[in-house]
Amino acid sequence: MTVHPDSYPKGATDGTLAFRVPNEEDNADTTQVQVLLPTDHPIPSVLVTPEHGWTAQVKTTKPKNPIKTDDGTINEGVSEITWTKGRIEPGQYRDFSVAFGQLPDITVQLAFKTLQTYSDGKDVRWIEVPESGQAEPENPAPVLKLTKAADEAASSASAAPKASSAAASDATTRNLGIAGLIAGVLGIGTAAVALYRSRLPRPQRP
Repeated sequence: MTVHPDSYPKGATDGTLAFRVPNEEDNADTTQVQVLLPTDHPIPSVLVTPEHGWTAQVKTTKPKNPIKTDDGTINEGVSEITWTKGRIEPGQYRDFSVAFGQLPDITVQLAFKTLQTYSDGKDVRWIEVPESGQAEPENPAPVLKLTKAADEAASSASAAPKASSAAASDATTRNLGIAGLIAGVLGIGTAAVALYRSRLPRPQRP
């Protein structure tokens, strides 16, 4: 069970997610797919793409904190989407597509815990969130990574040249200092030679 694409910028608007559901059973069809959207960092609105033979139901809930969007503050977020009355046969998969209004901008990932029901009554719970540095769990939840927003990326990029410029300035200052030191040493050496020569006895004229 996966989500495609697997990443979006923080706060992205008017995008599309596809939940890919495989049938891994030999003798049963998938008859229901229930995707639970995160409520700690809610998505305010979605539009479900019609899937032939399937019926979709969207549920919403009131989040703990109002959701700030480009269009204002929203006091309701999507909590789950359930597809029923269709079938995914053994050895096949189906993509369930959803268009979202705006993604959160204060977290680095969204986990979409999913329940998959088969015609023989078996439920597969894709609810384990993968942890960094750990082996992938047996039934991982689809995870959408949220990358830096465009303004954050631009800010980071503009900061890099400044750092490079400062480093170059420091290097130039050091090089000038070294050059001045060498020039000073050479000057002292030249003066010493001149002083030595001035003290040598002058040859007597015949």
